[in-house]
Amino acid sequence: METRGRPSAEDVQRLFIGPPPSYTRHQVAESAGIPQELAGRIWRALGFATVADDAVAFTDGDLSALRRIRDMLDAGLLDELTVVRMARALGRTTSRLAQWQAEIMIGAMLDPHTAPSDDDLIRMTETARRVLPDFEQTLVHVWRSQLAATASRLIAMAQLGDEALPGRLAMAVGFADLVSFTRVSRDLDEFALAGLIEGFEARTSDVIAAHGGRLVKTLGDEVLFTSESPETAALIGLDLADQLKLDVQGPDVRIGLAYGPVLLTLGDVFGTTVNLAARLTSIARPGTIVIDSGMAEGLGGVSGIEVMKIRRRPARGLGLVQPYVLRRG
Repeated sequence: METRGRPSAEDVQRLFIGPPPSYTRHQVAESAGIPQELAGRIWRALGFATVADDAVAFTDGDLSALRRIRDMLDAGLLDELTVVRMARALGRTTSRLAQWQAEIMIGAMLDPHTAPSDDDLIRMTETARRVLPDFEQTLVHVWRSQLAATASRLIAMAQLGDEALPGRLAMAVGFADLVSFTRVSRDLDEFALAGLIEGFEARTSDVIAAHGGRLVKTLGDEVLFTSESPETAALIGLDLADQLKLDVQGPDVRIGLAYGPVLLTLGDVFGTTVNLAARLTSIARPGTIVIDSGMAEGLGGVSGIEVMKIRRRPARGLGLVQPYVLRRG
């Protein structure tokens, strides 16, 4: 794509999705053989705004995607509810991915203290054009690899024979929380704060991945992760505490771990075990790891790990709980 002068919105659209739109929402649904109401639900689930009836806003790519969905419905592979839920998962994930990657590229190529010039925007557009095919292929490969890892993990955890996957699985759940984050953030400018958060997320995600755990989500100054076993969760917690202590200028971390049944839905985890892990995090002192009795029992006899019972504490919504402090042996 040749761009002369400052790239326009049309130039960017053409770069990423090809030829300009040529269908209204009624036309694209009719051409795909999808009911108008279902097409609208899928579009909204993907995270896109509803457009006016006469707005030409849909491309040949949109038409092709709807036709694939129609084929899956016609073959009985998926029902309408599952299609909409899958669309919502895709929309939420790719929206965050696109925003995140755009921020990375902007931060790498533009001076945050000055307005971008026409040459800056042309350079960014050309870079995007060149890296897009490779990123697209990598995205598909990583997605397939993540699907394979997730399916293997769920099958192993459920110990499948002839039984279906249960809705609830026994898992270790952990929270890692930056201590005094609000106070520390008041002393930082926007760029330093962004660097602190990104560094925290990068370190935690690296440690969790290295042990085969799963980073469920990040909440700025807090991360939520899961693992199949108490031992793996304990090793993640210990390594997180060690890694984050290396940054003597940053805030300390406290960690809570619990083991028990959890509900897996919407890519997240829910249930009393998750709530307990969060409450244990609030009990933990800076630089320490506090675990529940399920974790303590699961760590019995594991070398290199020390568990020490402390006095019972009230946990909001859960009554009195018996916590333990986790340390390296």
